Amino acid sequence: MTSPTDELQPQPRFGTIALIGRPNAGKSTLLNRILGQKVSIVSDKPQTTRNRIVGILNEPRGQIAFLDTPGIHKPLHKMNVRMMDHVRSAFAEADVIAAIIDVSQPSGHGDEFVIEMLRRTTEDETTRFAVLNKIDRVKKPQLLPLMQRHAEMNLFAEIVPISATRSEGVPDLVDLFFRYLEPGVPRYPSEDFTTQPERFFAAEVIREKVLRHTSQELPYTTAVAVERWEETEGDEIIRIFASIYVERDSQKKIVIGKGGDMIKRIGTEARIELESILGTKIYLELHVAVHELWREDERFLGELEWPLGG
Repeated sequence: MTSPTDELQPQPRFGTIALIGRPNAGKSTLLNRILGQKVSIVSDKPQTTRNRIVGILNEPRGQIAFLDTPGIHKPLHKMNVRMMDHVRSAFAEADVIAAIIDVSQPSGHGDEFVIEMLRRTTEDETTRFAVLNKIDRVKKPQLLPLMQRHAEMNLFAEIVPISATRSEGVPDLVDLFFRYLEPGVPRYPSEDFTTQPERFFAAEVIREKVLRHTSQELPYTTAVAVERWEETEGDEIIRIFASIYVERDSQKKIVIGKGGDMIKRIGTEARIELESILGTKIYLELHVAVHELWREDERFLGELEWPLGG
C-alpha cells in the first residue's frame, strides 16, 4: 500500500547524457569528476579517447548513463572513421547532448565542425547543453561574451560554465542534467559505475602511461591489447600480458627506451594504478610489437574494441 509520504517522494529519473566535443575539451576529466572515480583515461594528447566509454552515476535522484566519446574531428584513417561512428551512435542514444567547449582556446574550425555536426545529426527534440569548460583559465570578463555567443546560436537549452579539474560548477551541471531527464527505471545495477570490462580498462591504463611518457608523434600510432588475462580462483594476483603496438621500428625503440627504461617505467606506473583500482596484486608483462598499418586494419581495430551493448 502506498502511503501519502511515498506519493510526495519524487520519482527516480533515468537518462543518457552524451559528452561530445573537439579533442582535448575535457570530456573524460569531466566524467571522472562527476563519478568521483576514474573510468576514462586522461591525457593532454589529442584522440586519447578512441572508444565510447559508459560511466554510470547512481544517486537517490536516479541514474544517469554518461557516454564519453572520442573528440570530434575529420577522419583520416579507418580507426578515425570508427571513432566518429561512436560519436554518431551516442548522438542517437542520448536524451541530452552536452557539447564540452574548451574556453581557454580560441574558437576555430574544430568548434565550428562540432556545431555543424550538432545541427546536422541531432533531432530538434534532443536537448543540447553548451558546457563551457576550463573557466579557471580565463578571466571572468572574457566569459560573458562566450556565453552570449553560444546563446545566440539558438541551439542550446542551457549554457553552463564549469571547471572540470576544479569541480567548479560541476554539481550545478549535474543538477541540470537530472532536471531535464524523465522519471524512469535504472538500466544498470546500482553498484555499477561503468560497463567496460576490466580487461579493456587495463589496456587503456597502459595506453595512458604510453601517452604520458612518449613524444608527440606516438599517440596516434600506438595501441594496446591485452593478450592474456589470468585470474585463478583463490589466487590473490591477476596476471596480465599486454602488447603495445606501434607502426615503425623507430617507434618501438622509443617505447622500449635505453636499456628498457621506458617500458619499465610505463609498466610500473600502470601496475601500481591497476592494483589501486582493482584492489589486488597485479603481475604485468608488456611486449612491444610493430604493425605497420594497424590504423587501417579493420580486423585488428575490432579486436581492440569491446562490445558496446548495454
